[in-house]
Amino acid sequence: MGKKENEKIFSNLIWRFAERSGAQLVAFVVSVVLARMLSPDIYGTVALINVFTNILQVFVDSGLGNALIQKKDADDVDFSTVFYVNLLFCGLLYVLLFLCAPLIAGFYHDMSLVPLTRVVGITLLVAGIKNIQQAYVSKHMMFRKFFFSTLGGTIAAAVVGISMAMAGYGAWALVAQQIINVSIDTIILWITVKWRPKKMFSMRRLKGLFSYGWKLLMSSLIDILYKNSRQLVIGKLYSASDLAYYNKGRQFPNYVITNINSAIDSVLFPAMSKRQDSRQDVRLMTRQSIKVSAYVMAPLMMGLAFTADSVVRLLLTDKWIECVPYLRIFCITFMFWPIHTANLNAIKAMGRSDLFLKLEILKKCVGVVLLLTTMWFGPMAMAYSMLVSSMASQIINSWPNRKLLGYSYVEQIRDVIPGILLAVVMGSVVWCVSLTDWPILLVFITQVLLGAVIYIAGSAIFRIEAFGYLKGFLAAFVKK
Repeated sequence: MGKKENEKIFSNLIWRFAERSGAQLVAFVVSVVLARMLSPDIYGTVALINVFTNILQVFVDSGLGNALIQKKDADDVDFSTVFYVNLLFCGLLYVLLFLCAPLIAGFYHDMSLVPLTRVVGITLLVAGIKNIQQAYVSKHMMFRKFFFSTLGGTIAAAVVGISMAMAGYGAWALVAQQIINVSIDTIILWITVKWRPKKMFSMRRLKGLFSYGWKLLMSSLIDILYKNSRQLVIGKLYSASDLAYYNKGRQFPNYVITNINSAIDSVLFPAMSKRQDSRQDVRLMTRQSIKVSAYVMAPLMMGLAFTADSVVRLLLTDKWIECVPYLRIFCITFMFWPIHTANLNAIKAMGRSDLFLKLEILKKCVGVVLLLTTMWFGPMAMAYSMLVSSMASQIINSWPNRKLLGYSYVEQIRDVIPGILLAVVMGSVVWCVSLTDWPILLVFITQVLLGAVIYIAGSAIFRIEAFGYLKGFLAAFVKK
């Protein structure tokens, strides 16, 4: 893998990270403002609907977007074919959701969900238009385009959401925020990306793409059903407030993981796909991805876990304090997410969507057993089962690459352990600051600054490889 190609990958990674960071920063601020204005019950109500829309969202892609990225010689015929299929399919999905809205409301014994569900479903129609543009941008490594579209949608949605919440619209403020976000995002992307669907359609091409993509579709469907199963169970067996605390605890670390993991995922997969014929290059990219992303993720997750109480009290007020235990559990869970992402991207890039599907089935069988075992003991027990399931999935995801790439799970853990150990030490030190009787804002600022100094200084003193690697690339990027 040449130096120029390496620099191109890193440049796109920076743009993707900037896009995700900017969008998530705005979304984070908005979520804090709305959380202070709206009650946990309102958040729980919208979360009930999102369980179903998230599941249907998987079908919007139907695996064909990834198939376009993975296919080396994908052209206008391929992209146009998938575009028309997506539009038709999204229309059918919306009709299905519209008709099933009363059944969803009946399941939760709350008929006020009917109009909310039907309006939220509009996001499916818009996403069908947006999906192929996203695949085109990813395929051609033009991630700068995402920066403007995502940020524009997020800012517009923030204005609408906060304005409606201030006007007393409650759950409708959150619904409008979702629709405006995806709509503005799609409009800007449509304007800035020059690709347009042509009057072309090939059933033969569709079958070829679907032969690869359907396995990823099934994998994604299994994954999203599993991820939303806990919310579904909590919403059914427990209260809307319980679901709100669970989701809010997941939301904070999820902002961080979305920034880093989405950037790596969207850039790494097309980059690996271009080099799929070189086992050594894919192995090198996988290893670098795991080392650098885990090095960045560890202090963020450990820092958030050890400062969770201060963060929640300062930003959300005491009415959300019950989400703190969930937040800490999800911080530990998400800290290892880069290992999942890098291993799965390598498997996809090598064209092994069949293996990808088998892994997904195996992981979810383990997860379902854990869920069924713990669901009767409360939401907290279910959150812990998520942590155990994630650790098991980490091993399962990495296992095939022992043969495919010659990069075993033991080697992967050895690569990330220096950063994780340093992050734990850093977290333990900053936690001690919370034992003081200082004002909460001063405690939080001290924790953040002290944590950053300890981690960066420790990285330099112990010469952690990922630190040197990242510092060198950043210096080259800035100089360029």
